[in-house]
Amino acid sequence: MNQPAHVALGLDFGTESVRALLADLNGNELASAVVPYEHGQITETLPGTGEKLPADFAFQHPSDWIEASAQAVRDAVAAAGLSGNEIIGIGVDFTSCTMLPALSDGTPLCLVPQWAAEKFAWPKLWKHHGAKTQTEKINELARARNEPWLARYGGIIGLEWFFPKMLETLEEAPDVYDATEVWLEAGDWYVWQLVDSPADKLPRSTCQAGYKGMWHSHDGFPSREFFAALHPKLENVVAEKLPGQFLAPGEAAGTLCASIAEKFGLPAGIPVSAATIDAHAGVPGAGAAGAGTLVMVMGTSSCHMLNADAEQNVPGVAGIVEGGILPGFFGYETGQAAVGDAFDWLRRTTGHANFDQLTAQAAQLPPGAEGVLCMDWFNGCRTPLMDGGLRGAFVGLTMNHGAGHMYRALMEGSAFGVRWIVDLLRENGVPVTGIVATGGLPHHNPLLVQIYADVLGLPITVHPSKQGPALGAAILGVLAADTDRKHFATTADAIAAMAGPRADDPSRAAKIVEPESDAQAAYENIYQRYRKLADVLVAEGF
Repeated sequence: MNQPAHVALGLDFGTESVRALLADLNGNELASAVVPYEHGQITETLPGTGEKLPADFAFQHPSDWIEASAQAVRDAVAAAGLSGNEIIGIGVDFTSCTMLPALSDGTPLCLVPQWAAEKFAWPKLWKHHGAKTQTEKINELARARNEPWLARYGGIIGLEWFFPKMLETLEEAPDVYDATEVWLEAGDWYVWQLVDSPADKLPRSTCQAGYKGMWHSHDGFPSREFFAALHPKLENVVAEKLPGQFLAPGEAAGTLCASIAEKFGLPAGIPVSAATIDAHAGVPGAGAAGAGTLVMVMGTSSCHMLNADAEQNVPGVAGIVEGGILPGFFGYETGQAAVGDAFDWLRRTTGHANFDQLTAQAAQLPPGAEGVLCMDWFNGCRTPLMDGGLRGAFVGLTMNHGAGHMYRALMEGSAFGVRWIVDLLRENGVPVTGIVATGGLPHHNPLLVQIYADVLGLPITVHPSKQGPALGAAILGVLAADTDRKHFATTADAIAAMAGPRADDPSRAAKIVEPESDAQAAYENIYQRYRKLADVLVAEGF
């Protein structure tokens, strides 16, 4: 088999590992490699000191991002039988908001000996929930001042976002805040390391900033007056601690520097795209190039991304960013804070080694799990309530129910959460005309996809790629390299060629899961019970 002359590299940074995917310009996936982070999720104790971390804290080790991705790239290139010279562009997607404090030369503060034992010097993973108080302060102040940017985020700023985490450090460890010269998203830090630019030119992603940092392409960040009212030390935070240039995903951030190229086993000088959020990369990776298609990127948590032709304020959405997902559209982000990790929590809690028995039991049950109803807020609620402090619940349990009932109820609760999101968008004038599922979960759990289709009353297209975000990142890498449009005339052309399903190719054929009419009818009443349970739990402060 002749090796392709032009190959894209997509780097997909998840919660536990990084994936390197190599794809040619026809979208053929040549090879991929997954390498786990040596330190994994840092949620129990601080590396090097053994300090026990609070329950809501979640960190990562920045060295893991470089070392794991270097190994993944080497493994993928070797598996594909390539030399590395075929790679024309590199794209990066990253969990968000995962962020860190750094020095102006790019050194993460936690790797400076003076600060290594200070927990607030470490990168905060997206799921870090230590900034509850700070999130409340930001929201209260924004509402009191009637800040116009608040409407773009459904009227509420999320617990997992950039400035709550920064304010948490300022209030809890002011010395760490003072020592920080650059605050930035981990995706931006990683691309910064790849291209080795000076701090004032470090490439900041408009996607990450727009959805998680309250930034707008026309208005920038919130005003100095807002930040000063939030905390006196924040008045000039943008000028003092947020250097860099803003670039959209698919724009070239620079070229691969010699030191990282050596680690990767690649030639220096390969164009590198500005970073994007992992879920957002799943949209081009799922072949969605137009408006109206809700792309469910389903994994540990789920993000539901939608491009629309117009901007409509929707209460409870995580963000509306012009060009935030693809150029020419308004990108809407919604999401659920616990999906795959909630399923795994239930598996472990009920003592099952894997999902086989649980799935078999759940599949035998009718819609409604014989009276068991689940509220899926086991890591808080993103859309539509944007409240990380909310808790999940099972109701209707008796001693006649077992783990299979709970598992089915949990999957149904997850589906009801998506139904709520779709209803919310439509009620506020944002069309949802199709559903695409991507990520690993739809391929591993067909029962879940069927339940989703039944609850939504819509067919769900399962994209053939099991690594949609990585493929989307690879597409962005091509766009960063293809500045003269030698390969693709438009972004839509690149997406269609590299990620569009093909009926004539079994490996590229999409699976369509149709709703079953009886189950769809049964779920209408159960969904209304779910909504009533949500009202009760919120009212009672659970």
